[in-house]
Amino acid sequence: MQAWRVHENGEPGEVMRLEEVDRPVPGDGQLLLKVRAANINFPDALLCRGEYQIRPPLPFTPGVEICGETEDGRRVIANPALPYGGFAEYVVADAAGVLPAPDSLDDAQAAALHIGYQTGWFGLHRRAHLQAGETLLVHAAAGGVGSAAVQLGKAAGAKVIGVVGGPDKAAVARELGCDAVIDRRTENVIGAVKELTGGRGADVVYDPVGGDAYTQSTKCIAFEGRIVVVGFASGTIPAPALNHALVKNYAILGLHWGLYNTKDPAAITACHAELTRLATEGAIKPLISERVPLKDAAAAVQRVADGRSTGRIAVVPEGSTR
Repeated sequence: MQAWRVHENGEPGEVMRLEEVDRPVPGDGQLLLKVRAANINFPDALLCRGEYQIRPPLPFTPGVEICGETEDGRRVIANPALPYGGFAEYVVADAAGVLPAPDSLDDAQAAALHIGYQTGWFGLHRRAHLQAGETLLVHAAAGGVGSAAVQLGKAAGAKVIGVVGGPDKAAVARELGCDAVIDRRTENVIGAVKELTGGRGADVVYDPVGGDAYTQSTKCIAFEGRIVVVGFASGTIPAPALNHALVKNYAILGLHWGLYNTKDPAAITACHAELTRLATEGAIKPLISERVPLKDAAAAVQRVADGRSTGRIAVVPEGSTR
């Protein structure tokens, strides 16, 4: 089969190589899956760079979520078992973590439903307890993680303010359903949030960016607000001033979705059932900005790494038609 492999760490466009390799062989409790679509996530870039919390042995294939087909013909979504990642024609995955792909979504959309939407659901509901009528501020609202949070916030009945970088991404955020959009390149984020909320600030902030975005969040968070920290796409990990959180009476909540796989796997299954229901009702639908063939995967991962993408980019091997 064909698979992209990383033999040394570096930028995805430089270190990913398309090679002919043997199909992986499933071990005990694993399934062999034919890849129908693989979603590109920012962690794929971090894996290539050697900066992710998991460092698979070299060489490895990146690609952390797919829509695949089992040997008996079932369409499923899964997290491939590294080092056999999703940017390949076949993967292996732990059978216990394989979930049915919603019939309401095509392969690329189904591949994008898992990590980003699960992270959003756990972040907004399990961690921040977002309530209908509250104001949700989403950083990088046109990106893969942010777009999921926007849709889930709207589905929960929140007023959603999206922060983006540039007019093209602002248009995407509006199409996703944001009630208001702030272009951080031309507007003062703090002042705009306060104006949009009558001076109260945001009740919940969803932050996959870190750096300046986190600092801005602390200056426009409401009384008893909650900042959900889900990643550091900016490359800068903030050092929170806890005296500020004390004085302003807000909470800083970390979310590592992967921990639920070991600590509370039943919660992931229940979340998937809820996400499937929302997808069936049309309340959520992953934004797929591009579908690229397997041969173009490295360049696409580099675009995600550079912050030059909107929504999700899906890698679709030949032979997947849905």
